[in-house]
Amino acid sequence: NTAQDSLEELARLADTVGAPVAGTMTQRRPKVDAAFCVGEGKLGEIQTLCREHAANLVVFDNELSTAQVNKLDRALGIKVIDRTELILQIFARRASSEESQAQVELAQLQYMENRVPDQRQPRFGAGIGMRGPGETPLQMRKAAMRHRIKLLKQKLERIRVRRDKTRKHRALPSVCLVGYTNAGKSTLLNALTRADAYVDDRPFATLDTTTRLVQIEQRQQVLVSDTVGFIRHLPHRLVASFRSTLEEVTQADMLIVVADAADPYVSDHLTVVDETLEEVGARSQRRVLVLNKSDTAAGRRAVD
Repeated sequence: NTAQDSLEELARLADTVGAPVAGTMTQRRPKVDAAFCVGEGKLGEIQTLCREHAANLVVFDNELSTAQVNKLDRALGIKVIDRTELILQIFARRASSEESQAQVELAQLQYMENRVPDQRQPRFGAGIGMRGPGETPLQMRKAAMRHRIKLLKQKLERIRVRRDKTRKHRALPSVCLVGYTNAGKSTLLNALTRADAYVDDRPFATLDTTTRLVQIEQRQQVLVSDTVGFIRHLPHRLVASFRSTLEEVTQADMLIVVADAADPYVSDHLTVVDETLEEVGARSQRRVLVLNKSDTAAGRRAVD
């Protein structure tokens, strides 16, 4: 089901930041517990599981409120993060250009702005090497954080304006590769252009937009761009931070939607892609669907 797929995806995200999964736990509730997200009985089970495996980090697939994080920290005695913070950590590790680093820092600071803990309740040290603003901004006053956020937004706006000017002077048609994270976009870009775009069998291998020239006919050339992958529950603040990068998608003459046909949840992933494209203002763009791994047994079943 979708919940199980989401949990398996969370495990892959954790592996991406070097956090091996010691165990998983689920709970069905009519509504989320306001204090701990889970019920008291399930919280006790989590405590036991953590002791049995000597775990030093707990990751919730749900987005947690500031109060829930602080209460879970105290109840479990180890660091607790949610899916959003985990994705932000992956982006912090993968960001290589000046622009993507600024985008990730902006998203992290906006996430942390309303989560500055009480000085009497320090955060526990992470079980993985957490990157990005880290603990220091947690001690900053909100005014200082807001000032930094303002500077980052101004910097990204300057980059956006510069990119927009460059785009307007292009004489060639442009195509963007979009799709769910780890669907094979960078592999397709390399195949089309004989390029050397970074490829990794993990989520979010690509953050920075890579553009290459493709000769499709004797006299026709096209600019093909690889973009950051999408994922379910992609934090809205992260989408907003990467808006200058994702404008490449909204301005493209055509989108090539790449999907992993062998994934049992490929239809759900395509729905997420549609929703994300709508969020960035690219829902009406012309598109072509490319099914990766359609030569595998699972891929052939999906195609049929």
